[in-house]
Amino acid sequence: MQDEEKLKFLKIALYVIGGVFVVGVPLLMMWLWPSGWSWTPPQPEYEHMIMGVYATLGVFLIKAASDPLANRSLIGFTVWSSIVHGGIMLIHALMDETDRANLVGDVPGLFLIAFVLWYLMPKKVPA
Repeated sequence: MQDEEKLKFLKIALYVIGGVFVVGVPLLMMWLWPSGWSWTPPQPEYEHMIMGVYATLGVFLIKAASDPLANRSLIGFTVWSSIVHGGIMLIHALMDETDRANLVGDVPGLFLIAFVLWYLMPKKVPA
């Protein structure tokens, strides 16, 4: 895939991922699939904090969609923070059977987000 085509899909991905962070994460954590996206037992303080942080990141990803190349560091942060968050959740899900649903919920979701943004981000900055 050429860089121009990647950039077009990156813009779409930033809108979609940003929207998921703003709207989807709270919906999944609170109503649609709490076992795959929240803590067991429930810890509302931490869940609200995560929802707030991801909603904020989502707004900035949506803003970054208008000029992804000017927002490379934000996209890089999203890639790496998703890998770190997914890795920590993976370890906890493997160690604690009450978190096993996260192995099919937020863990693969975070790794997928990291991969999509990494793959679509052009490796060379145009002159």
